[in-house]
Amino acid sequence: MARLTMVEFPTSTASGSARIFEEAFGWQHSEYGPEYTDVQLDGEQSLGFQQDAAEAPSGPLTIIEVDDLDATRRSVEAAGGVVTTAPFDFPGGTRFHFREPGGNVLAAWVRRP
Repeated sequence: MARLTMVEFPTSTASGSARIFEEAFGWQHSEYGPEYTDVQLDGEQSLGFQQDAAEAPSGPLTIIEVDDLDATRRSVEAAGGVVTTAPFDFPGGTRFHFREPGGNVLAAWVRRP
């Protein structure tokens, strides 16, 4: 199984980014500290807004949930992708970032059991 679960954005105001989506579209959000907000679209997919410049992606980061992170890493590399950030833990799981041949950076993650 592989499915798109999140797109994470850099932002200058995590709360401001979340607020517009709540007010305009009715999407609820959760704040994970003062610099990160998660906006739930449908219970399965969300938008993340990272205000911390040291942690923020340089542009939108598409995040794909997978069943097996190690197998996915091998598949990505075999298909010509380049791992740009080694696997790391975050609240809820573990993920790595990779660049596809066209230059876009994406992430693959697994839920923490």
